[in-house]
Amino acid sequence: MSTMTSDWLERVGSFRSCPSKFLSETNPEVFLTELLRELRDDRASYSVKMVLLSPLCEYPTLLCLSDPAGEETALDLMSVFAQCPPASTQFRCQLLVALTCVLISSSCVRIRSRASLDFLGLVFQVVRDTSDISRNGPQRSLRATACDCLRELEDCCPSLLTQHLELLGGLRQQETSGLHQAYVGLHTVVLRNAVYRLSQEPGAGAEHLKALLGGTTSADQDSFQTEGKDSAGLGSLILGPMGSVPTLHTGADCKELKSILSSLLEESYLLTPLYQVVLLHRLTEVVAMVPGVPPAILRAQLLRLLGTSEVCLFHVALLMKGAFTDSLFSAEDEAFVLKRLVVLSQHPVLSTPEKLFYMDCILHFPENRPISCGDSDEALPVLLTPQLAAALLPTLFNDGATLLARLRLLSLVYLEEGEVGGRGLAYLYDQLMSLLRVVESGGNREIVVTFFRAAFLFLLSFSHVEQFCSGMSRQLCQLYLQHPQLAPHLINMANQTQERLSESSWASGLLRGLQKAITEVPPAQLTLQALGWHLKVLARVAEEAEIGQRSSLNFLSSVIASSSLSVGGNWRLGNCVLGVCRCVLLHPTLDSLLIPLADILQHLSCYHGDTDIQDHARLYYSLLTTLSQEKLVAMLAQGSTTGGHQVKKRMLSCLMAESEGLTSMLTAHQTSQPILRLTEAPQQLELKQNCDPQGTEVDKASETYRAQFSDPHFASEIPLKYQLTHTEGSDPRFDQIFSIRLHFSLTDRHYEQLEDMSVPCLFRERPPPIVKLRLKPRQPYPTTLHISAIFTTRDGFSWHTELPDVHVAFQQVFLPLPAPPNWAPGSRLKVFQELWDEICSEAGDGAVSLFCCQLRGPSLKALLKEHLLPFLLSDPSGEEEFRVLVFLPPQNHVLLKIRAEEDAVHFNMASDNWQLLPHVNSYLLTVTSDRQLLALF
Repeated sequence: MSTMTSDWLERVGSFRSCPSKFLSETNPEVFLTELLRELRDDRASYSVKMVLLSPLCEYPTLLCLSDPAGEETALDLMSVFAQCPPASTQFRCQLLVALTCVLISSSCVRIRSRASLDFLGLVFQVVRDTSDISRNGPQRSLRATACDCLRELEDCCPSLLTQHLELLGGLRQQETSGLHQAYVGLHTVVLRNAVYRLSQEPGAGAEHLKALLGGTTSADQDSFQTEGKDSAGLGSLILGPMGSVPTLHTGADCKELKSILSSLLEESYLLTPLYQVVLLHRLTEVVAMVPGVPPAILRAQLLRLLGTSEVCLFHVALLMKGAFTDSLFSAEDEAFVLKRLVVLSQHPVLSTPEKLFYMDCILHFPENRPISCGDSDEALPVLLTPQLAAALLPTLFNDGATLLARLRLLSLVYLEEGEVGGRGLAYLYDQLMSLLRVVESGGNREIVVTFFRAAFLFLLSFSHVEQFCSGMSRQLCQLYLQHPQLAPHLINMANQTQERLSESSWASGLLRGLQKAITEVPPAQLTLQALGWHLKVLARVAEEAEIGQRSSLNFLSSVIASSSLSVGGNWRLGNCVLGVCRCVLLHPTLDSLLIPLADILQHLSCYHGDTDIQDHARLYYSLLTTLSQEKLVAMLAQGSTTGGHQVKKRMLSCLMAESEGLTSMLTAHQTSQPILRLTEAPQQLELKQNCDPQGTEVDKASETYRAQFSDPHFASEIPLKYQLTHTEGSDPRFDQIFSIRLHFSLTDRHYEQLEDMSVPCLFRERPPPIVKLRLKPRQPYPTTLHISAIFTTRDGFSWHTELPDVHVAFQQVFLPLPAPPNWAPGSRLKVFQELWDEICSEAGDGAVSLFCCQLRGPSLKALLKEHLLPFLLSDPSGEEEFRVLVFLPPQNHVLLKIRAEEDAVHFNMASDNWQLLPHVNSYLLTVTSDRQLLALF
């Protein structure tokens, strides 16, 4: 490969990776000129020229900045096409694609420029050239590409090819090869756009249609501009209201059009399902626009489509039904289609997405005699009776999406029938309660989300059925006491129910029940984690004006006075208590709650261990005792919307002035975008290893190694280092922040919960601080950490922000063999061999596998040095076999025997946890693929 060729490949690669950055450093006009010059150079190979065409195919608007530039570029490309030998078929195909992209993006086609007209002549010359009759001849692929280019031009500029309609019909009928499908698709879209354009012209009728189909129309094609209302032809005409479909009044005299439609329909059997869908969709639009063509012309195709197993063909049949209703579908057809939808919605052979599609079709079924005129709202068809829908009753064995879809459908059925106390509704409620039992027993996140969505759907339909809704409230309160971490789901459910069912009191009843359940829990039985959720729920309860708050305040008093909960030094819990107090300050019954609320705030201001909590409690107490309720509500309401603008600090007497906006200091504001992020720092393994000053005999190495695990804390943590930095483009007012508190949330149960961490400060101009995480795995799998932070800015405001998730990769869990440092290599190899023999034995619980890849000797050693050197037990300079042992806390191992064979490098894998092997295989595939790619270059 020449230096010039490699330079061009590098430049094109840089452009495609980030076009905006590349063009900011290079003049686009100069780059385009050089690109076209290289394409005309006979010394460059056609494989390289293929790469050079990719910028024009993918980003023509960035290179051709004006219509004249697009015109000149197209002329240059056509000259390259003319000079290109016929044998270079692939390059000629790519040239046609590039020309199409350039002409469309630069509007040359729309204004009928000279280059666009020359290109149309060139493409039609290609599609008419049928001299290459061999089955896989190169000319065939060129003609297929030409058809695709013409169809793209017609799609972007409707009616562009109308004057060639007769020619395209003749080419379609003459083509007998596999390209017949491409000619059918092209002819169909041109026919549809031509009829649509004619329907837009005033006074157009049968004679105009006949002239159009015969190619003798006298319309001035060059003066036609595809703008304004004509561009609407790109959309589907039969997906919207049928009253908006344009009409071409021809009377019954349109036998030429009928002949063309019949011919296309007869040939539809030869097309693939997707091409059949496009053909039938376009022809349905043509029939809808021309009343002189009866819909019965599609009847033969309809009988075939009703029994199809192809989802796309069934969908187009429903589109035809929506367009023509009883003009094409009899009552028997309609009943058959509906029954077939019910059967397909539960067919065991079909995939879940297909079954969900069919259920959605039931909810949007186009009826022959629709009762409502809604075009998009879900509505049950009249023929769907409870007996017919009974086959779709949801069960616990359904996946989440199917269960929700069936529940929605059956709820509408029973709601339509007015069945309130019947067996069907009782069955749905029983299934809902069975799902609740699964959540109670510790269901995963998917089950939990499915249950709450199902409960919400049930309430939307049957909130008026008291016996079921009250029972659900009681069950949800019991569920919450067992699993307080479900508080966000319950709060969200209450919010959404109030929003969607404004006249229903169910949400208030649920919140009142949660308040009662929480306040009756003795403080001795509370945990810190459950208390945090309880306080969030009580804060939401305090927003309800009709719910009394005395029991909530009594609960807060007992909590802050309890010595077992350690609330007095916990900032997070103290802030949650203040959140409840703030909501109570806005409650309409504040006058009756004055004394207990003042006692709580005074206790916090005097005895809480965190200064920030003391200051906020003291401020709340001052507001409570000095302001009237009207001014208090106005100030707190103002503070919730003031934002984070800097305000001046004044004396307490200034608190009476509402215009100061000091209430902004009372809450932690939420940032609009992430301010901080954790980026991985260079890792240094830190192991707590036992040292054996007397040394260890090789024969006893395995026993000594296993004896270390009697200590449950031995080598059980993974040290990871991250840098805490600002995100790019963050607000300058956050350049200096203080008292940063990081909170970590796990997305799975594979690791122990991480404690919150504190960072004193972060300045943009200073080196970023290091955050050391010590993960303690239960299972050594990849995981993701959700991170949030609370910090303070120079103006004294507190802020809360969400950090981008931190992904812990599988290889970050790797640790070397946790053996005493003074062990000889023989002792480590002894442990390796005994672990290997134990895993590979028939009685062992582990698993073995083999991974192969193509690596040369130097590449293999480079891979070992770069990725596996800390875990390598054998001599790295050896040539025969390398032995690698990876320890994964708490007590898992992955062993590798790596040997270079004649055909490939074999990685023999063994692990005492078979579930780790897919992760090991994926890791090896990644590192070896990178190494093989480097070897190619």
